[in-house]
Amino acid sequence: MKIGVLTGGGDCPGLNAVIRAIVRKGMDVYGHSFVGFRDGWRGPMENATVPLGIDAVRGILPRGGTILGSSRTNPYKSDDGVARIRDTLAGLGVDALIAIGGEDTLGVAARLHAEGIPVVGVPKTIDNDLSATDYTFGFDTAVNIAMEAIDRLHTTAESHHRVLIVEVMGRHAGWIALHSGMAAGANVILIPERPFDIDKVCAFVEHRFASHYAPIIVVAEGAAPVAGSLVVKEGELDAFGHVRLQGIASVLETEIRGRTGRESRATVLGHVQRGGTPTAFDRWLATRFGLHAVDAVHEGASGTMMALHGTRIEQVPLAEATRELKLVPEELYAEAEVFFG
Repeated sequence: MKIGVLTGGGDCPGLNAVIRAIVRKGMDVYGHSFVGFRDGWRGPMENATVPLGIDAVRGILPRGGTILGSSRTNPYKSDDGVARIRDTLAGLGVDALIAIGGEDTLGVAARLHAEGIPVVGVPKTIDNDLSATDYTFGFDTAVNIAMEAIDRLHTTAESHHRVLIVEVMGRHAGWIALHSGMAAGANVILIPERPFDIDKVCAFVEHRFASHYAPIIVVAEGAAPVAGSLVVKEGELDAFGHVRLQGIASVLETEIRGRTGRESRATVLGHVQRGGTPTAFDRWLATRFGLHAVDAVHEGASGTMMALHGTRIEQVPLAEATRELKLVPEELYAEAEVFFG
């Protein structure tokens, strides 16, 4: 078989480990050949390819990012996007695609499968918000990067008696904020699943200062206040209809300073969370996803996504995997609340 491989959406540590595993097993065990598509779904739409063989994947296991490049291109935003993908695959003699991505990339994969294009998915997102898998690779690395940053901010917060607000990624789901905040001893954690009360946040701040310590607030980028309590500006939409978020940490910085009189500073970790070398867990998980993805293609299991269930990698339907997001449940957030203030 000739198999196409692409990486779409935001980059994250572990993508290269997946590519390496797919190519190594696909060529060494099954004798398949591969072609890499550049920059997500833009690659098969525009016939933008790179050679993908054993030599191309040597030494890439510890590298962050993706050797194939990525983008948020949505073929369904173009009238002829799907037709162009069909023509590219037919012209190159590609028998099946492996799409490595998150909610949006795999949502496109599910639609293409429904239209008869053989696609297998690999779940990638630092947000860990795909409901059909226990974990996605990239998440563990992002959490560890955020945790280390929060650890470092504790000392400067204490030295200057400041409120430090750390904004982490998480548009719809607060998994990074929850895990990194709990691991690093944050005093308040704000997530998209639970609208926050700014008055309560300020009360936690004052309580922390009363105990002669400075507070650290960890907030997911998609966290929002209780309706009507604050005005948060929204930005333009991306190709998948997502609002470009406008910096909740800066809003909190201004509000906390104004309401408490305490000096406040916001730190936005942003794309730092996506960069750098993957953790051991993410390398292990990404490699296993890649091995099982090429098995699925070899077996003709189109329309499936690889999922981690416990310690097992299993195939789940792409449609099921992208039907709804995995959000932080109330009981897990309640565990974090024990440490607020």
